[in-house]
Amino acid sequence: MSDHKIPAAQSALLIVDLQNDFLDPKGAYGRAGQTAADIAALPPRLKPFADLMRARGGFVISTQFTLVPGKGGEPMISPHLKQLRPFLAKGDFLPGAWGHQLVDMLQPADVTIEKIAYSAFYMTRLEWVLRKCGIEKLYVAGIVTNGGVASTVRDAHIRDFETVVLEDGCAAFTAETHATAIAALKPVCRVASIAEVMKELAAV
Repeated sequence: MSDHKIPAAQSALLIVDLQNDFLDPKGAYGRAGQTAADIAALPPRLKPFADLMRARGGFVISTQFTLVPGKGGEPMISPHLKQLRPFLAKGDFLPGAWGHQLVDMLQPADVTIEKIAYSAFYMTRLEWVLRKCGIEKLYVAGIVTNGGVASTVRDAHIRDFETVVLEDGCAAFTAETHATAIAALKPVCRVASIAEVMKELAAV
């Protein structure tokens, strides 16, 4: 972690998995009763920072969990995920479908990255896009703190991106799980509040 100032135009808000199928009551998780108030609260909390990032010339990047349709449209689901979330079915997290999309409140994203695992870097074009856009600094937000967020942050760290986790811009299914994940990330990234980084970004 360094402390040199990076211009907003070389920075991005990286939104992990804030999709309709995760957050909306009509989405895959909502229909299955897999919800949490802390997760539902994220879009309105993040919107002012996303708007500021756009206004300052930075990027808003949405990474979107994807169930790739196979033969007959049946989703390719990893065995561990199928065991953990047996309710996932045909049409859930389908590329191009409503459930797969970033929630309306945070749209539009400048770049959208489909991902198939926890990390947004695993077998995706994310690193290529970041390098092409000249992005050096990532402000990471989204869900879940102990899954997609943590894995993406660790992969960003080993790729030498300056990374800031927005502590109140992430959530897990329990507050305890969130707190444990944040504490574990502190050795590899900076942890800050949305208010802190908005103040800093406005001054850069």
